[in-house]
Amino acid sequence: MSLKYLLYKEFLQIWRNRFLPKMIVAYPVIIMCIIPWVMNMEIKNVRVDVVDNDRSPLSQQLTQRIEASRYFVFNGLKDNYSEALKDVEQTKADIVVVIPPRFGHDRSKGGNPQILVAANAVNGTKGLMGSAYMSNIIVRQTSPELAELAGKVSVLYLYNKHLDYKTFMIPSLFAILLMVLCGFLPTLNIVGEKESGTIEAINVTPVSKWTFILAKLIPYWTISLVVITLCLLLSWAVYGITSVGSLGLIYLLSLLLAFVFSGLGLVISNHNHTMQQAVFVIWFIVMVMILMSGLYTPVRSMPSWAYATTYINPIHYFIDAIRTVFVRGGTFGSIAREVCALLAFALVMDGWAVISYRKNS
Repeated sequence: MSLKYLLYKEFLQIWRNRFLPKMIVAYPVIIMCIIPWVMNMEIKNVRVDVVDNDRSPLSQQLTQRIEASRYFVFNGLKDNYSEALKDVEQTKADIVVVIPPRFGHDRSKGGNPQILVAANAVNGTKGLMGSAYMSNIIVRQTSPELAELAGKVSVLYLYNKHLDYKTFMIPSLFAILLMVLCGFLPTLNIVGEKESGTIEAINVTPVSKWTFILAKLIPYWTISLVVITLCLLLSWAVYGITSVGSLGLIYLLSLLLAFVFSGLGLVISNHNHTMQQAVFVIWFIVMVMILMSGLYTPVRSMPSWAYATTYINPIHYFIDAIRTVFVRGGTFGSIAREVCALLAFALVMDGWAVISYRKNS
């Protein structure tokens, strides 16, 4: 019976807080409605300067094709390479294309004149992809035989045939929301009661540590279900994107991640005495987990020592599993390894939360 009253007290505290109920609803709405549009790794709007030293019909056609591409922003024609390079140095341009003299004449005679593509590689990804897009346009325009050969290659895009980046990112946003709401809020819970002094009233009662910690965890597990439901509705209503796989598996994965981070939050809260200390610790842990999880970049691109850290990162298992279910329509057998790993993390964290709580009677 004591658990029932403690749960009532926890939910009442959350409801009476002017900020928390609004945050629990508003935060997922803001994240789901804004982040998928701005968190986009596609390379677009690459600014291009063209130096046309030929001024032939062929070079003009190439320039017009560059200008028409949706990946580039045409800055205009420059008189020489030095002038275009100044734009790159002043970050007004990302790529310079230099068409050599007699380019059209040499092509008509069967020659292969060289076109210079100079890319600003301060941002390595933008420089690499931008120059690759540009090289593809140049080849298609100047070498029709190669373009015809490329047209005979059939490409099949599995699971995301429209190459919509939002389909890839939306499942990852579930992880961010669960980490923030089920990680930060429990972190501030016990340490907040320590600062206000109300924890002493609990410490002198006969309530067991298991009951007390369980009463602290269950509200955030409930919040995780509300948040995921809201995210799924927004994904369908705003973007028309729905889960290909079972919704039951998505809720299972979300609950397991909520178990992990709510337990972690209480562990940090048990070991700190002020909110400032607790927030800095959870922020450090969460940021490292996000950056090393594969949420933004493929983990296989990491050095071997960095990739080894993914084995102890619960976010990595969650993201792999949620994308498998949401995007690819995977079954429980497809994510059994990730489910077992998240369950193990949850048992460790929630058990640690109970053990680390010191009840002074």
